[in-house]
Amino acid sequence: MSDDPPHPDTAAGPVVQLDLREPHRHRVQVTLHLTPRSLRTELRLPAWTPGSYLIRDHVRNLEGLEVVQGEARVVPTRLSEACWRLSLTRLDPLVVRYDLQATELSVRTCHLSADHGFLALAGVVLEATGERWNPHRLELRLPEGWQAFLPLPAAGDGAWVAADYDRLIDAPLEAGPHPCHPFSVAGVPHRWVTWGGDLPVEDPAWLADVERIALACCRLMGESAPASDSYLFVLHLLEAGFGGLEHDHASVLQYGRRALAGPGGRRKLLQLVAHEYLHQWNVRRLKPAELTPLDYGRATIVPGLWFAEGVTSYLDLLLPLAAGVGTEADLLEDLGADLSRYRLTPGRRVQGLRQSAEEAWVKLYRQDASSADSQISYYLKGAVVALVLDLHLRRHGSSLGVVLRALWRSHGAAGRGYTNADLVNAFADRAPDLAALLPHWLESTDDPDLDAYLADLGLALRPTPAREPFFGWQLEEPASGMLRLKRVHRDGPAERACLQAGDELLALDDLRLRTPEDLAMALAMATAAAERQVLYARDGRVRTTRLVPDPPAIAGWQLVIDPDLDGPHTRDNRQRWLSLLP
Repeated sequence: MSDDPPHPDTAAGPVVQLDLREPHRHRVQVTLHLTPRSLRTELRLPAWTPGSYLIRDHVRNLEGLEVVQGEARVVPTRLSEACWRLSLTRLDPLVVRYDLQATELSVRTCHLSADHGFLALAGVVLEATGERWNPHRLELRLPEGWQAFLPLPAAGDGAWVAADYDRLIDAPLEAGPHPCHPFSVAGVPHRWVTWGGDLPVEDPAWLADVERIALACCRLMGESAPASDSYLFVLHLLEAGFGGLEHDHASVLQYGRRALAGPGGRRKLLQLVAHEYLHQWNVRRLKPAELTPLDYGRATIVPGLWFAEGVTSYLDLLLPLAAGVGTEADLLEDLGADLSRYRLTPGRRVQGLRQSAEEAWVKLYRQDASSADSQISYYLKGAVVALVLDLHLRRHGSSLGVVLRALWRSHGAAGRGYTNADLVNAFADRAPDLAALLPHWLESTDDPDLDAYLADLGLALRPTPAREPFFGWQLEEPASGMLRLKRVHRDGPAERACLQAGDELLALDDLRLRTPEDLAMALAMATAAAERQVLYARDGRVRTTRLVPDPPAIAGWQLVIDPDLDGPHTRDNRQRWLSLLP
């Protein structure tokens, strides 16, 4: 890209220049060229990254904003934390410059280092008054040897063009000297880019399995090809980590090398691929009405997140198996782990599913020591309700996939956002009793009759009892020879003994505690119901309390084929379910 300033055409919209040539400084230099459309022009930076429902205040990373018109400097007037007004006397072209600190490594923020750059452009590019629905041109200056990967059409001169501001900031930008592997899905071009390794080389079957999963997503949606006309996968392969973010034409994934090398690691990464790829339809194009259009400046309450994320979380377990890259045993293990986690989360008795979706902005992404006792993830409970809906619909000769395809035709393909009422009506069209059942499952804290629905498949959840008495606490990872409480269970023995998160355990019944092994030995030296003396430290003071543990609780649940339920009928039901067939 030339260093010469561009000459923006008013009809073409703004030109955005990003300079990443000093990655060691972790700073991106941004230059925005535009011709104002109003003498009172405003510049705004989004407060959140679409797909991640938390106000992130990206503006905290912005530094040194300056605006020049010709030879004159224009002084911006700050209207809010992320909005500035320019009071102009003429509509001559403007040059806006600022720097961005890029030090937060996640799929929804910005990170620039010596060997890669990743920019979630919602945290980078200012929106100018009157420009949201106009084309934006993107130009990049990169370190030598780097190349850029992003899901935008190339302009043919080393730049890219987005149809509008929404399309621009929905384009994740990865840059670096990374390997890129092209492949196709039903004739549609795809690319796989890895930072931190070269997964398709290390695992020669990888791209073929990704293609199979992508085709399984197409079949599930009743389509012969993906919704996108081209698609980009970006994987950050880190020492540890897990996450993903969907875009209209891309997915950004983070995964840990140790997890990938461990038992089940590969299939869990494939499930993450399935999850984000299915979002190409469910949530990106088949989307809640509240997100059409997006409001980048504030939190928007979206009751339908249980469907957008919960249904996708349920189906991402089944899609690899339907694609022929998983086994029934794997599916039962992974689904069983989710159902166990759900049953072991006491917060499901406090927060309903719809409430969980509506409170996403203030709870799900702001976990603390009491979160497990006060809330339930709409991903997790949404997946449980999706399972129950699927099995209920199968009793009526239908399935979740049938409803998903119907909603795609009526709303997604037509560009219409859905409401929660639309969802209930779509399910009730296939099973009329869901008109009453589904709202109850969404609003209440009651558990659906999961055991009865699993029995339709010849499956059962078997409890695994704990070996030790229940103390009602959870320890932090040991560090510096200290044992600290990470969590104290609501209404549990530790809470009744007035312990709280952050307390340091010093001794139990006069036995000094320094390691988890010390604690395990001390716990084993008394009967289950015995009162225990706990010596602990809080706020620099040593204290003592008496704690009476509860009997051993259930440590987990395992999903198994029940010999008493397994027969030709349930076996046939199970095979159709595993194949995503009605």
